[in-house]
Amino acid sequence: MIVFELTNNEADPAYQNLEISNINRQYDFLRSIVNASIEAKRPFISSHVIKALNFQAITCLHTNAGEFRPCQVEVGDYIPPAQHRVQALMDDLVNIVNRNWDSTDAVVLACYVLWKLNHIHPFINGNGRTARATSYFVLCIKSGGLLPGKIILPELITRERPTYIAALKHADESLKNGNLDLAPLHTLVSNLLKEQIDGAAQQTN
Repeated sequence: MIVFELTNNEADPAYQNLEISNINRQYDFLRSIVNASIEAKRPFISSHVIKALNFQAITCLHTNAGEFRPCQVEVGDYIPPAQHRVQALMDDLVNIVNRNWDSTDAVVLACYVLWKLNHIHPFINGNGRTARATSYFVLCIKSGGLLPGKIILPELITRERPTYIAALKHADESLKNGNLDLAPLHTLVSNLLKEQIDGAAQQTN
């Protein structure tokens, strides 16, 4: 069963209810895979983890859950790379992140992952949800474990959607000058991460 094919409307209650359930399962899986990666002493990112996070987000909502998209897509006025380039671009993303894992600040690395996954747009659907979850995975692994806070960064970023989208567009525009600028995205993620951790501290006092 693919709910979108049945409803053809993401505003349909059946779609939205399953979407919420999927997001909750994605967060549960995210926590589990963070713990498993640390316990197994494998503090790295992989295409398999990224695909698994997408599967959790869109299974039974859209086709090709957890698989790289087989077709071209459009995101508003942005046209992501052609589908035949996705595998190579994702391989590059994973290699760049892992190569710079020890030498790069956690927030900087997480912001790069957040932007690059949105830029490649490797999946049919759920790219934003997957990018936010993967970015948080990087942050947690780099930090040595799950970060404190009841409302976590992916949820906080979703709350600040206009600022988030503007920061992604700024990064895309900066590429035209040959100098990727993630500063607005870094500011947003840093502020929201502080909000998450400060909120957790207040709850314990």
